[in-house]
Amino acid sequence: MNQVLAVENLRQEFKWLIRNEVHKVFGQLKEILEAAARRYPVEMSEVESQVRQEKYIMATSTQTSHDQLKCILTITGDSITAADMTLKLHKHPNVVYHTTIAADSPWRLQQIQDSGNYLRMALAGLASVPDELEYLSAEEVLADLDLILDKINRSRNTLAVPRKRTIDELMNSKNMKTLTPCLPSDLAVSFYLQSHKLIFAVYHLTQAGGTVKFETLQSESPVTWLNEVLVLLSIALHRAQQLRDKITVFQSPVNKIAASVTSTPVHQTT
Repeated sequence: MNQVLAVENLRQEFKWLIRNEVHKVFGQLKEILEAAARRYPVEMSEVESQVRQEKYIMATSTQTSHDQLKCILTITGDSITAADMTLKLHKHPNVVYHTTIAADSPWRLQQIQDSGNYLRMALAGLASVPDELEYLSAEEVLADLDLILDKINRSRNTLAVPRKRTIDELMNSKNMKTLTPCLPSDLAVSFYLQSHKLIFAVYHLTQAGGTVKFETLQSESPVTWLNEVLVLLSIALHRAQQLRDKITVFQSPVNKIAASVTSTPVHQTT
């Protein structure tokens, strides 16, 4: 009798969780992600947004002096549409390199587009779950939830942790071809987003005793919208993970039997 009662209690607990928590959390995630999408500098599908233009004056890091690296740039949407850069290297302190980026050949910040695409996928995943859907098992919930969690996580990580590139990739990137005038073949520059900052990095390739080395100079600037997006995505991840933790309780062999609902499935995740 006690075992039957325990099984029935678990079944009711699962049904309560599905009825009162799952769709509520999915609704909260939708609101949080739409708020994040509105902060991107490019237009996002299903949310109102405009392409913004922002100007940045890059500040040098503690390892780089101000007279070594100067950069003023303008970002329009997901591209640098104007930039003025002046560089000095330790090995050639009397040589000044100057180059620019113009609107007719912008420098694309791929991280913004990639992060936005993952965010769109997360919103599409939420939109594919009808409000009236009654899940029949923990596995069904997790199939949808894990898909959404994965896309939110990828959206956040794309902005917070830039992909590492080799020096050859940097020097041969198509963005380098947007610079006017071109820089010497032993110099490469890179713009990328990391955490809440925009980074401007310069790499100088040198050879000494048959060993190839490179010197790095760096400047940076905080990006307000980026910080806000990362905070919102972190909140969404935390809320989704909390729900996941509650659902996984019903994945144990005993609890799966107790929580199962004997009716015709109304939803399948492909």
